[in-house]
Amino acid sequence: MEPEIVIQLVNFYKGKLTQKKVLEALNVSRTTYNRWITNIPKVKEDSDLVKLIKTLCHQNKFRYGYRKITHLVNKEMKANKNTVQRIMQKYDLNCKVRPKRRKSTGQPLKIVKNIINVDFNAKRPLEKLSTDITYLPFGKSMLYLSSIMDLYNREIIAYTISDRQDLECVLDTLNQLPNISEQCILHSDQGAVYTAHSYQMKVKEKGITMSMSRPGKPSDNAPIECFHGYLKHETFHLEPQLKSSNEIVSQTVIQYIKYYNEDRIQEKLGYKSPIEYRNSYTS
Repeated sequence: MEPEIVIQLVNFYKGKLTQKKVLEALNVSRTTYNRWITNIPKVKEDSDLVKLIKTLCHQNKFRYGYRKITHLVNKEMKANKNTVQRIMQKYDLNCKVRPKRRKSTGQPLKIVKNIINVDFNAKRPLEKLSTDITYLPFGKSMLYLSSIMDLYNREIIAYTISDRQDLECVLDTLNQLPNISEQCILHSDQGAVYTAHSYQMKVKEKGITMSMSRPGKPSDNAPIECFHGYLKHETFHLEPQLKSSNEIVSQTVIQYIKYYNEDRIQEKLGYKSPIEYRNSYTS
């Protein structure tokens, strides 16, 4: 039997039959098989599978790793994650690695207790929220994005784009939230806008309890820190042409948040988008 056919059959039955059983059925010794694997070029992957993987990677602008691409592939044809990973590596289709964000340190004048304490799991919507401000240095002048994330499904439920990193910016974001009757915690860092008396009073008026990270510990607010990293890398870092006018920067952020909430699947959400996951919630 031709070596390439044997290799194809072993790969086809991977996960269903052991390599030993397949080789015994084909009357091929393990030694011979291993020699073929070493000396014969890899069998070409199915062209339809390669084409589908390339299409999915390009459609999602190389934002997904092999696990998410495998999930999408299996909606149309059967393929295991090892095969998908090998094809992505071979054709340079891997997810583009996000640059590490520098830690920012600051000494706030006032803090509240760290209630969240890196427990980012929530059992229902609007149980735990996370908020932060990030720089948008991609237009003609500096812009800022203030956003609030629901930790239940990582959905961005409120946001404001402003040319100032001030109290008005974060209050505008906060005011997009409804008054909340059930217990709700809003976590932030120790930035001056969050320690402001007027901000904390507005949080209290909405029936929300505040929580704050430890100083110099961005990991205490990791989910929204990661979101801001994804936003920048999957837009402005991958598509430098978007770094132009403030209007284009703002529109790009708005479009990305819509994409993130409605379409961007997450492994931790069972390969659903935030809104898909929220819609599956039953109280």
